[in-house]
Amino acid sequence: MMRIWRRHRRARPAMDPQQQSAIWQSVSLLLEYPEPELMDRLDLLARVATELPAPAADPLAALVTEMQHRDLRELQTQYVDTFDVTRKCSLHLTYFTDGDTRKRGVSLVQFKQAYRRGGVDLADEQAELPDHLCVLLEFGAVHDPDGAWRLLNDHRVGIELLYRALEQRESLWRYAIQALRATLPELAGDDEQALRRLIAEGPPTEQVGLDSAPYAAFDPALDEPAQRHPLALPPGMAPPAGVHATGQVADLGATIRVGAPR
Repeated sequence: MMRIWRRHRRARPAMDPQQQSAIWQSVSLLLEYPEPELMDRLDLLARVATELPAPAADPLAALVTEMQHRDLRELQTQYVDTFDVTRKCSLHLTYFTDGDTRKRGVSLVQFKQAYRRGGVDLADEQAELPDHLCVLLEFGAVHDPDGAWRLLNDHRVGIELLYRALEQRESLWRYAIQALRATLPELAGDDEQALRRLIAEGPPTEQVGLDSAPYAAFDPALDEPAQRHPLALPPGMAPPAGVHATGQVADLGATIRVGAPR
């Protein structure tokens, strides 16, 4: 169902599809929990950024530079303090629209259905929920850009709140969301009202008649750090040809297992 605040926004991507794919894959990688493998890819990500439009290239280059000048352990600590502890910085998009309510379960199912329509099934051992921004961006970069665009557009207000929360914290990861915003429509019309309401009131809550235990599994990492696991496509499975802007981006591959083609 279309969110009411979408009606004043453009409904189709305006960026070149290959550039969009490159930005989404780069942002997906840079928003993952920092591991040595990511640090080894920073030079490549910096080269990829030079081939992208300035509104995305500049923040991506800034983020890569920041990460190159910091210790891995420091980055890991900052990541946990930012994304696993601070609710307003959640990378789970349905948290902004549904909070910890029963409706969130329905929204998560809708994400899974969108992935299936795009030709992939989430692996049973998937370490992240389907609404995790990194999972969605990789899905859009590698499998189904139109399906991912619709989900990102549905959650555009939540993405804006995430950006503003990161900006307020002066988090280096604000640059990743800034690059993502360059591929998405600007807020317009009812968006600003919805954003102000979300800032003032927070996500929906459901307190009467709710047993929180069954719903905790929807996002167990909102209040305390989660155990992180490196994710990868199965051996021998490569992204489809032609979905990336350059050979350099294609070399990045995919780090999140969103599933195998049907």
